[in-house]
Amino acid sequence: MGQTECVSISYDLTSASDDPSAGASDRPDGPLPRVGLLGTGPWARRTHAPALTAHTGSEFAGVWGRRPEAAAELARQYGVKVYEDPDELFAECDAVAFALPPDVQAPLAVRAAAAGCHLLLDKPVATDVTRARAVADAAARHQVASIVFLTLRFARPTAGWVEEQAARDGWFTANAYWLGALFPPDGAPNEYADSPWRKQKGGLWDVGPHALSVLIPVLGDVVRVSATRGPSDVVQLTLRHTSGAASTATLGLGAPTAAAGVGLELRGAAGVFSLPDWSDVPGAYGRALDALLTSARTGVPDARDAAFGARLTEILAEAEAGLGEEGPGEASRAQG
Repeated sequence: MGQTECVSISYDLTSASDDPSAGASDRPDGPLPRVGLLGTGPWARRTHAPALTAHTGSEFAGVWGRRPEAAAELARQYGVKVYEDPDELFAECDAVAFALPPDVQAPLAVRAAAAGCHLLLDKPVATDVTRARAVADAAARHQVASIVFLTLRFARPTAGWVEEQAARDGWFTANAYWLGALFPPDGAPNEYADSPWRKQKGGLWDVGPHALSVLIPVLGDVVRVSATRGPSDVVQLTLRHTSGAASTATLGLGAPTAAAGVGLELRGAAGVFSLPDWSDVPGAYGRALDALLTSARTGVPDARDAAFGARLTEILAEAEAGLGEEGPGEASRAQG
């Protein structure tokens, strides 16, 4: 994957990530980069909009959504402009934050890059390899910075933990699991379950990027992947990495409530290391915006950029192809 330097911007960038509750009055004087939000769903309401408002190094400029009434309500709640046309938002913003389904996000991200906007993307960048590569290519061609919001790579203390483990040698194997209860067999779906793309694509695509975002920087890129399907929408990946280490990842959104959880264990010559707990998602999003603005200011691409996001899509698409035609919906019905 080639890296292209991003065009620099000269804004005064001051981070609010250490204090996600910091308000607009705490922002420094002087011009600030304007950030627009695309999307109005639960993540936009609970994470993106609050974090953009709290960030002292940028200005939350406005909102566009596919549902105009929801966009108007979110914009009114935060006192920002509502946009009826995404291209108008692109024209008036320096960066854009996405809270949209992946295959809606991807073509809009290409348009935003062409308009000169830096990209704070959601994961996965796309569920189609061609579309994911198009986003990475657009960011490089138009020399805009990009970041994919992969929670574990920005949350504390997990982000620092990943860097510590990536500095070690001698890894042997790793085991990751991310089992959500969005569609539990023993209870009602939660608010995030009201998402057609998650119902269609399942945990492989929704939480698979999280697991890979930790395994790859520590163990190296994936050179071979195989996948099998378990109960509900569970997918188990077996991976071989450039370091020679092997890993597994168990992914799903339909776990029983009591069985849900997240974990990752690394084993190597230095011992056994387990992923620490984390909880500061709004703070993590603020740090992702910090990283985007730093990349835009310095012209140095970030390792968690759109090119990395496209690589995640390539791996997940290969895994999905190995599962055959049966999707998570069919597997869930077969269990019933």
